[in-house]
Amino acid sequence: MVDAVTIVEGEVRELIRRRGVDPSRDVVDVRRLVEEAVADYDARSLSGGLPPLADPNAMVKTVLDVVAGLGPLQQYLDDPRVEEVWINERPTGWSRLLTSCWPYGGVRRRSATRVPGPQRSTDAARR
Repeated sequence: MVDAVTIVEGEVRELIRRRGVDPSRDVVDVRRLVEEAVADYDARSLSGGLPPLADPNAMVKTVLDVVAGLGPLQQYLDDPRVEEVWINERPTGWSRLLTSCWPYGGVRRRSATRVPGPQRSTDAARR
């Protein structure tokens, strides 16, 4: 069964495409789209047929991280205690960072975008 995050993410990505919004530049517009999509989904889920939302605010953060941030890495970049993120490629082609799993190619594509914060970096090292 598809989870709520996947459904809302798909809806937001479609809205971004239709409206021509650039997630890396139009952060305010993307946040508004995500908040509207989450509110709409929450209302629709009350009538049944859709997985319910436990925490709409957490859903907004998760979807924003996926569509406008660095996906599962974003939580570490938002943490002021984290100064560096190192990712080593595993032989299976998957990267692992703490509890986050992501295909190595996805990490490379995402890390090519800007990494916010002074003296913070992503480094993808191959073994």
